[in-house]
Amino acid sequence: MEFSFPSYQLSPLYHYLLPSPALFSNQLLPENHVNWTQTPEAHVYSADLPGVRKEEIKVEVEDSRYLIIRTEATDDSTKPAMDFKRKFRLPGSIDIDGISAKYEDGVLTVTVPRTFRRGGFYIDPADVPDRVEVLARAA
Repeated sequence: MEFSFPSYQLSPLYHYLLPSPALFSNQLLPENHVNWTQTPEAHVYSADLPGVRKEEIKVEVEDSRYLIIRTEATDDSTKPAMDFKRKFRLPGSIDIDGISAKYEDGVLTVTVPRTFRRGGFYIDPADVPDRVEVLARAA
């Protein structure tokens, strides 16, 4: 399952007022998306942050409930290549200490591992008794 979250959304009213977004500047359209993908082992968030240096990216967990991805200047005299801040509510049953992030070719990938995995189990037919006793009857 994969979801895409735009950096901001236009009001539904704009769809009636603006006949085509192609006629207007790119500033009306979302520039950055954060994609969220679920796997059996983890939740994976990925964001395109072109031109941003690795040192300018901050990934934080707030109150063990929220994942915050943002850009921040490394010193007071410079400004990051782009302003970016997104906050996501984390699902339950995750391993906060296992959260990892990597930044490659302008794409930030944050992996939030789950604390449990559903595993199947196997019952060996040799372990099942030949005769099954009824211990209680249904009412």
